[in-house]
Amino acid sequence: MRGKSLMFMGTASSVGKSTLCAAVLRIMRQDGLRVAPFKSQNMALNSFATSEGLEMGRAQATQARAAGVEPSVRMNPVLLKPTSDCRSQVIVRGKPVGTMSAMEYEAYKPTLRKMIREIYEDLEKDVDAVVIEGAGSPAEINLKLGDIVNMSMAQTADAPVILIGDINPGGVFAALYGTVMLLDEDERRRVKGIVINKFRGDLKILEPGLDMLEELLGIPVLGVIPWMEIDLEDEDSLTGRFMKPGGEGRVRAAILRLPHIANFTDFNPLAMEEDVSVYYASRASDLEGADIILLPGTKNTIEDLNWLRQRGLAETVVRHARNGGMVVGVCGGYQMLGRMLRDPGCAESRIPEMAGLGLLDFDVAFHEEKRTVQAVGTIDCHEGWLGELNGLRLEGYEIHSGTNAFGKDCVPFLRLDGRVDGVMNRQGNVLGTYLHGLFDSGALWRALVNRVRAQKGLGAADGALVSMEELRERPLDQLADVVRQNLDMEAVYRILRGGDVACGRWKGGEKA
Repeated sequence: MRGKSLMFMGTASSVGKSTLCAAVLRIMRQDGLRVAPFKSQNMALNSFATSEGLEMGRAQATQARAAGVEPSVRMNPVLLKPTSDCRSQVIVRGKPVGTMSAMEYEAYKPTLRKMIREIYEDLEKDVDAVVIEGAGSPAEINLKLGDIVNMSMAQTADAPVILIGDINPGGVFAALYGTVMLLDEDERRRVKGIVINKFRGDLKILEPGLDMLEELLGIPVLGVIPWMEIDLEDEDSLTGRFMKPGGEGRVRAAILRLPHIANFTDFNPLAMEEDVSVYYASRASDLEGADIILLPGTKNTIEDLNWLRQRGLAETVVRHARNGGMVVGVCGGYQMLGRMLRDPGCAESRIPEMAGLGLLDFDVAFHEEKRTVQAVGTIDCHEGWLGELNGLRLEGYEIHSGTNAFGKDCVPFLRLDGRVDGVMNRQGNVLGTYLHGLFDSGALWRALVNRVRAQKGLGAADGALVSMEELRERPLDQLADVVRQNLDMEAVYRILRGGDVACGRWKGGEKA
């Protein structure tokens, strides 16, 4: 092994691969190395628009931030964005190449191998080391023949592997042992270490199991990472954020939990506002008592709008707006607020046309071409509650198909590069935009909350604003601190350089 890469794989999805890769990247950066993340194929609806106007997985964008480098599609050459239970949009080198069924994609994957190798090698030559993330489990034997992201990627990069198991749901020893034993013999030899993640309790109780696991597999346990409550940006909808209660704030903000919800990281800063409860809603009853309803992005706008109608949520949102309640839509959620949505070529949905919620005066036309670009917006509003923000810069990005044809009752409030993007109704309580990141500075959200507070007879909030930049950086340092304390980084560096590590190095949380 060449000492240029290190790969983290897991016994299953959501065991913490993305998080631990981010931690190790930040640690290596702190230790003076030039590092970069890489994941050949990611499946997620939370994506990121690069400075070149290309689309990549948000997890690798977060990992790039941890490494202190600009995100690039070289770090995630293939992104799958599910549009239904059995079909996904396939994005290669940052651009969509089509929507495919699982079987169609399996047939397409062999054409990607050479491209993935070339992109990886191009990335590798620019850094001291690449931290590679696998996907799901390398022991998914039904998918092994077409693998481009797990052991085949380790072989391409000639990378040693560290295997992660999640102890929280139980069965971690069986999962780790079973994963290793389902690998081919040459693949097993690549596995140089094991990490147990999300541990709660007394490590002394766990130690006998660690000893037995090392005896059975001959692979050292490099660390036991404790359960961490660290607020990183979510990679996809497999997040505990959706289940968290909103708290006891006097202003209540409900985010609709759409089936194809995407880029909901837009709303991560909202809970930082004092006296505001932010929660996700999937039933009409969840919206009772909400002051603000937020419609997030979605990979399938029309079908998710249909879902809102089937569950009685659409009627509740409209009634809330007609009664003067605040409603904000972003991207796909913005499109739902219009009069009519048309997708005659079924570019995004199997439903060619559907009436919108009718809360804003525009129609939406979908087309095959997707707009993916970083963007700078300016608030352009001289009156009403947004007047105090006139001229405010908002930095973010656009990722959407579809364009709006505005009617006379649309009131512009946000311009992107001079053109009208964000509009609201004449009452100023329903507004929407394609700009992801509109709340990142905190200023727009503070103004919106203060409008609600004034309506409820509460005083305006005036504490310090917390920006998304702070929310992104601080947790990465916290994460690195915890992982450095609980992972044998000396052993990790030895493995990275192509060496082996003896079993028995980890005893009672102390490095042997």
